[in-house]
Amino acid sequence: MNNEAPKPVGRFSTTRWSTVLLAGQSVSPESLAALEKLCRAYWHPIFFFARRQGFSEEDAKDLTQQFFTRLLERNDFSGLDPAKGKFRTFLLTAFTHFLANERDRAGALKRGGGRQIFSLEEFSPDELSDLAAASRVVPAATFDLHWAKTILQTALQQLKQEMSAAKKAAQFEALKGCLTANVGEGDYAAAGGKLGLAASSVPVLVYRLRQRFRELVRAEVAQTVTSPVELDEEMRHLFEVLNQSS
Repeated sequence: MNNEAPKPVGRFSTTRWSTVLLAGQSVSPESLAALEKLCRAYWHPIFFFARRQGFSEEDAKDLTQQFFTRLLERNDFSGLDPAKGKFRTFLLTAFTHFLANERDRAGALKRGGGRQIFSLEEFSPDELSDLAAASRVVPAATFDLHWAKTILQTALQQLKQEMSAAKKAAQFEALKGCLTANVGEGDYAAAGGKLGLAASSVPVLVYRLRQRFRELVRAEVAQTVTSPVELDEEMRHLFEVLNQSS
């Protein structure tokens, strides 16, 4: 009898999240590696969600670490339906349940389980303690906001690496401010001056850079879903979250 879950069609059969889901009852090295990558990418939304739930900075650090440790040590995915496999939805639901359980047994066990998935100490104090931007929104909205920012930051870092590999690091530095902000003739002239180009040639470069940035954002979101329909839904949600925060 074949207990393996049905595979999503096309390229979505090889996303990080679909790999985790397809592990089913038998966790594989590939699924654990995919899950660890997702965990590393999602520490920030989870940490801030815990902070907005009222936990101190140190407790939120510990809880974030313990939560991801447990995800990697336990097979919590065998009962999930790959057809409803949005990682963002799973993660927020799982962490909400985890916090409820932790409140019930707070202080009973040392947190972290002795295994460190990644070090929260590598992040700046500003990243860990700045809650001003999220102080007026509910915890779930805080999670979504930091999820969206994480997606953009990851895509931006990938774009930077691509540009550096193509010997265009200076171009990236001069134009990166144009990726997510409204720009005018003065901005084009300033960027052109840094690059030794006429201002009239800069809009074309900005357009190309924005196009590639959008592709990378979409590719990153695609790693957390299992179908083209879910990808479109998550992209719409991402832009809604970003528009609401602006």
